[in-house]
Amino acid sequence: MKPTKRDWKIFRDMLPELRERYLAERNQTFITLLKSDERTPTEQFWDTLEAMKKEAKILQDCLNGYTKSNMDMRILLMLRHGLMKEEDLDGFSEELREWVRKVRQ
Repeated sequence: MKPTKRDWKIFRDMLPELRERYLAERNQTFITLLKSDERTPTEQFWDTLEAMKKEAKILQDCLNGYTKSNMDMRILLMLRHGLMKEEDLDGFSEELREWVRKVRQ
């Protein structure tokens, strides 16, 4: 799928917002892990560190090295990991949204 210039601009411009929203959600998970009464402080630390490493990998996979030519695959990856939500596709061209729907079936 070859993205349009408009789709590329929308995608590029929305990345900071997507990242911040995703991290706001994940940070709440980290806080919960750190406050767990069922785990020792050491376990809380290591559990949180492991969760943060996992999220860092997802962020790197989704956000590092994105280009116009791989935008379509990055969108699919972001949808898979929850960095992007279905409603985030609303501003894109019908062609791109239809392609995403077909590929995800």
